[in-house]
Parts: sequence; C-alpha cells; structure tokens
Amino acid sequence: MKNQNLPSWMKQLTGFAGIIGASALIGFPAWAHITSSTNVANATQTPQVAGNVKTTASPTPTGVSQAAPTGASPAPTGASPAPTAATKDIVAIASGDAQFKTLTKALGAAGLVTTLQGKGPFTVFAPTDAAFAALPKATVDDLLKPANKAKLTKILTYHVVPGSVVSTSLKSGDVKSVEGSSLKVAVNAGKVTVSGANVVKADIKATNGVIHVIDKVLMPPDGM
Repeated sequence: MKNQNLPSWMKQLTGFAGIIGASALIGFPAWAHITSSTNVANATQTPQVAGNVKTTASPTPTGVSQAAPTGASPAPTGASPAPTAATKDIVAIASGDAQFKTLTKALGAAGLVTTLQGKGPFTVFAPTDAAFAALPKATVDDLLKPANKAKLTKILTYHVVPGSVVSTSLKSGDVKSVEGSSLKVAVNAGKVTVSGANVVKADIKATNGVIHVIDKVLMPPDGM
C-alpha cells in the first residue's frame, strides 16, 4: 500500500532491483554447482583413468612366478638342469681338476698363470695328464726346467686361441693360436679334432673363456 504513494520512477527502480536480485539468487547456486562439479571432475580425472587401467589388468601376485601356459608339457623326468653361470677362471678350473695336474704345473713354470687368470676371453685346448704322459720319457721334466721356459711357453700358448669359442661354433679350418701358428680344426659327424688331437670333453665354461679337453699335447709346426 505504501508503494502507491511513491513516484512512478521509484516504483520502476524498485521493481528492476527486485528482478536483478531474484536473478542473482537463482543464478548463483547454478554457477556454484557447475564450478564445483567441474573442479571435482578435473581433480579426479587422472585417478579415474588409472583406476580403470588397474581394474582391467591382471597383475601377478607378489612372490609368485608366472606359471607355464595351461596344457604345457612338463619337463621330462631326469632332464639335465639348466647350465649355471661360470664362477671360476680357467686357471682355477684346471688347478681344481685332477686330470690337469701336469698342465697346471706347466702353466706355473711358463709364467702363464696370471695371463690365463686375466679378462681374456680365451679358448684353451687342455691336454690331460695322460696326454702329457704319452710324450717321450723325460720330455715333460725337461720342459719344466727354468732353462726351457721359452720353449714351454711356446708349446702352451699353441693350445690357446683368442676369444671364447664353444663347440657349436667350431668349424673345419685353420684357427690362429696365441703362439702365432695355426691350429687345424676338423669337425666331422659331431666329432672335433684339433691338429690331430681329439676333443674328449667340450665347453667347460670359465669366467674368462672356455676349456675343451684334448687327448694329445699339441706341438707348434716348427717343433719344440
């Protein structure tokens, strides 16, 4: 009733202010809701994606090895275990094997122990004690004398090839030895000979190379 006494321009102003106020009251909650929703969505977007990935993946339980595929054939009974990594160098292997007593003594007399303990890698065609015993009588004793060190070194280094060559990589042909002369390798029907000596045991792995056991002492082409 009081408004009826107000001038017409004040009535219009009051009505206009009321419209603005009502619009603001109606619009503010909507704006606040949209802003709040937008911020939450942005804040949780990455975790939601990550969560989706995790729910679709199938992680292996901690401490459990991956199983073989269903229906895979089990390993045959009595199968050889997987080869283990070498833990000893060439000299350590030779000195710890009873069939290499003479070879070990010869390496010491020739001053080659430190060399064959080195990084290498080397491939050694190692004669057994029986192979050394097959030499003419007193030959080994003479070779082990300090006066014959150079000759002994020449013979022993003729048994060594640079690099680590396993039996599956051996092919027929000439292979240069550390001594400088070539060894004649022959591979035939699974058997390997080196300058006439038979490889009786192959692929003894060392940390710095590989040893192949032979049944004969090799002599350089120019003799002893």
